[in-house]
Amino acid sequence: MGVYHELGLRPIINASGAVTRLGGAPMPAAVLEAFVAAADDWIPLDELQAAASRVIAEVTGAEAGLVTSGAAAALTLGAAAILTGQDLGRMDRLPDCSGFPHEFVVAREQRNGYDHAVRVAGARFVEVGFHELAAGSGVRRVEAWEYEVAFGPRTAGVFYVHDPGAHPPLAEVAARAHARSLPVLVDAAGELPPRSNLRAILEAGADLVAFSGGKAIRGPQATGILCGRRDLIAAAALQMLDSDDHYELWDPPEAFIDRHRLGGLPRQGIGRAMKVSKEQIVALVTALRLFASGAYDGELSEMRRRLEQIAAALEGLPARPRLHVPTDGQSAPLLEVALDEEALGRTALEVCRRLRRGDPPIQVGHALLHEGKLIVHPLCLKDEQTVVLARRLREELTP
Repeated sequence: MGVYHELGLRPIINASGAVTRLGGAPMPAAVLEAFVAAADDWIPLDELQAAASRVIAEVTGAEAGLVTSGAAAALTLGAAAILTGQDLGRMDRLPDCSGFPHEFVVAREQRNGYDHAVRVAGARFVEVGFHELAAGSGVRRVEAWEYEVAFGPRTAGVFYVHDPGAHPPLAEVAARAHARSLPVLVDAAGELPPRSNLRAILEAGADLVAFSGGKAIRGPQATGILCGRRDLIAAAALQMLDSDDHYELWDPPEAFIDRHRLGGLPRQGIGRAMKVSKEQIVALVTALRLFASGAYDGELSEMRRRLEQIAAALEGLPARPRLHVPTDGQSAPLLEVALDEEALGRTALEVCRRLRRGDPPIQVGHALLHEGKLIVHPLCLKDEQTVVLARRLREELTP
């Protein structure tokens, strides 16, 4: 009996990939071993974070880095760092930003539910631009000049959500912001792979970048990375680390946090609820090194084989399986299953619900249910689960 059964729970078959609500990506054996080994000794967390910062800097080309409790926490800490710098008084007041700049300029089309993580630090968004293509009312999207004309005395920085189709290009936005000495915070939580994004986003002009640690990197689910300018990383760390110490005894690594720039030790900061354990830090650093080295690429052929096995099992049913295989040699293949809902007699949403309520429970990707499609992501599938998934799909897709 497994640990979940002991709690009265049934483990599911995860065919959705590294989604947070299902527990994230599978951690490799080396990452799990590092997690367990880290639990057997104790280390000051500022020293451990300083060591992690060196690894993150080496991999990303950033000046410094910080292991956070997820990408959302990285955004909150990044926003807090931009709002306060290393001003202890401002740190102590967050999220109250009255009296100092606290506005982040953001493209209206880049707003999403996850940006609450920025607002929780005390930031206020100033939206610019329109996505007229999506609105069906024109041909233009947000343009770089619109950021610039929105900058004012209350502007603290720019918030930019990165994806392959983001517009205008980050480099154009960053150039406008830097001309006014405004930092740019980038949400790149799900923008790995490609591995090149670890460096490319910073090279395009980002001052701080947030990555998820529990998706493609395959560290613990509740980890993330904030990387970028050394002074801003120090400000973020100061607002997360436990500060219950005497200033006279406090001695963080100078290359990570220069205590001589401070007039004292800050109180517990807005990031205190986002603490990261020593085990998580060590495991994330281990996973980051594996990811950056391309250690996971060899698993892609097995993932494809499993999807092909599932597709073959659907032959003759009112469903059209289509295999999507990225050409970058880094991204997982996907299986898209388009249902003939009329011939089947039930919708994709109903099929998805029946799979979730079956035995064992199965969760497939649901992003295209409105188009009558199921998505199968192979990252978390094992061979024996692939057999069960193929059988259950045949059962649910048989009229």
